[in-house]
Amino acid sequence: MPASKNSAPPQPKTPRAAAKSSLPTREEISLRAYQIYLERNGAPGNPFEDWTRAERELLADAPKPRRKPSPKTQAA
Repeated sequence: MPASKNSAPPQPKTPRAAAKSSLPTREEISLRAYQIYLERNGAPGNPFEDWTRAERELLADAPKPRRKPSPKTQAA
């Protein structure tokens, strides 16, 4: 029996999608940059520096992708 026209074919899961989820989103960076602004009690500052600091902090907290050892480094 052929598949019905109403059902969508299953979408394959790609490793790229899983790796991408570990990176901070624009919304997360924006929120952290705003928190940095609030930490200095709203005093004037540089929004670009707040953004880059937030990005650095969030990337440092992100889990590092694990790589398989290359054949040269595997124990015999």
